[in-house]
Amino acid sequence: MRRPNPWIVIPSLIAGLIAGWVGYVVTDVSCRVELPDGTIDTCPEWAIPVSIVAFLTVMIGMAVVIVLVYRSLAEAAERESRSR
Repeated sequence: MRRPNPWIVIPSLIAGLIAGWVGYVVTDVSCRVELPDGTIDTCPEWAIPVSIVAFLTVMIGMAVVIVLVYRSLAEAAERESRSR
């Protein structure tokens, strides 16, 4: 079984974590409500699913783009070595 390339997995995870955090913060801030007694109520029941979807979408998208970049770089290097 082939192990995942850390040069693909680590940046994808980092980008996914940032997107998940931003998705959570934006959703949480956008649904804050001040109650009559002065307390602020938020909606984590909406923010958590939004952050999970943002994490997965960005992580998978970044992984696809990075894999395609690595493949094109490998093809270019192979073409260059063949032409010599």
